[in-house]
Amino acid sequence: MPVAIITGASKGLGRAFAGALAERGWDLVLDARTPDALRAAAEELSRHGTRVEAVPGDVTDAGHRAGLVAAARALGGVDLLVSNASALGAEPLVRLDALALDGLRRALEVNVVAALGLVQEALPLLRASQEGAVIGVSSDAAVEAYGTWGGYGASKAALDRLVAVLGVEEPGLRVWAVDPGDMGTDLYAAAVPDDGDARPDPASVVPAFLRLLDERPPSGRLAAPALLEQR
Repeated sequence: MPVAIITGASKGLGRAFAGALAERGWDLVLDARTPDALRAAAEELSRHGTRVEAVPGDVTDAGHRAGLVAAARALGGVDLLVSNASALGAEPLVRLDALALDGLRRALEVNVVAALGLVQEALPLLRASQEGAVIGVSSDAAVEAYGTWGGYGASKAALDRLVAVLGVEEPGLRVWAVDPGDMGTDLYAAAVPDDGDARPDPASVVPAFLRLLDERPPSGRLAAPALLEQR
């Protein structure tokens, strides 16, 4: 069975994508900082008959990243690596003139440095896979200038650039940065708590991610809404 590592998998998009892969028979290694929620998600997903390893921890910890890859190796390798765990830098979001630099550092560490560190750890197994792929979950804030989204957007823009270069350096892999579009997630609620507008459920964009695995377009940056419209 193919094996995927998914970070930030206890809820939201990570949880929804993990569920879709489990339904397809993928074995999974799941990460989140909340042990109880992660183990509950893993137990539920394992009912599909696949092997699901819950490895709680912080992706900024090199030892934790090594543990994720070791768990995948024990399942047979790594065919897909999904960097979905994200940090905002401030909750709620604030203008750049009020953004604490430690908050910006945290966003960069989680969204960029840890994502690259996990790729580096998993790269030998990804190269050995018949269909190795990497997905970095991006944001439209990486390319659009929204007030108060500067720190988070800068970190996602940096992730986009790492993904683009990795795609050039690793032509044997598929490497995609994916903007999922608007979603009703805990992350968004923490970013803009006063926004009471309804937003799409994260599960609604999962078909776009599955399409990448089915069709394997060239490495690059893609937007989930466009992938859904093209179906």
